[in-house]
Amino acid sequence: MFARIGGWWRKHAPTRESLEEVRWLRPFAHRVLEPALWRFTRRSVPRGVALGLIVGIFLMIPGLQIIGACLLALPCRANVPIAVAGTFLSNPATTPFILYLSLIVGNHFIHSTADVGTVMVMIEQGASIGEWLGWLASSAAPALVLGLFVISVVCAAVGYLAAAFFWRWWIAHKWTLRTRQRIEAAHQRAHPDHYDEHGHHRG
Repeated sequence: MFARIGGWWRKHAPTRESLEEVRWLRPFAHRVLEPALWRFTRRSVPRGVALGLIVGIFLMIPGLQIIGACLLALPCRANVPIAVAGTFLSNPATTPFILYLSLIVGNHFIHSTADVGTVMVMIEQGASIGEWLGWLASSAAPALVLGLFVISVVCAAVGYLAAAFFWRWWIAHKWTLRTRQRIEAAHQRAHPDHYDEHGHHRG
C-alpha cells in the first residue's frame, strides 16, 4: 500500500520548478516557494490535505485549482505540495460523480428540483463552456453551488482528521521501530555470540 502511495505521490506531487512555471503564480512565487510551506509537519500536512480537498471539489476548474490551493496555503500555513496534490481528487473521472452528488445534496437542503439527469447528459455529450455557463445561470446553480460547498467542507474535515491520525500513527511507528532497533543493537553488543557475522540472531 505504501509503495502505491509513494508511486502516486512521485507522479502527481508538484515541484518548486513546476509551480514556478505557472504564469499566474509568478507574482507570488517568492511566497509560495517559501521553505516553511514545503515542510512536512504535524500541522501543515493535515491543513494541506483539507485545503486541497475543499479547493479541488468546490472550484473544479483545472488550473485555477492549483493557483487557489497555493494562494490559500499562505494564510493557512498549509503544506503547498500536499494542498496542490489534494486538488487532483477532482478530475475527469470523478467530476460527473461529484456534480451528481452535489445536485442531490443541494436539492435536499434548499428543496430544489434541479434536474440531475441534465448534468449527466451534458457530460456525456461533451457540453461546451457556453452551454455549462448557460446551465449555471439557470435555477440549477444554487443547488449545485450549495451541494459543492457542503461536500467540499465535509471531505475537508474528514481529510484533515484522517491525515492527523495517520501522521500520529506514522510518528509512533517510527519511534517504535527506532526503539526496537536500539534494544536489538544493545542486546547484540551484550551477547555477540548470539549473532552471526551479518548481525542476524542465531536463533
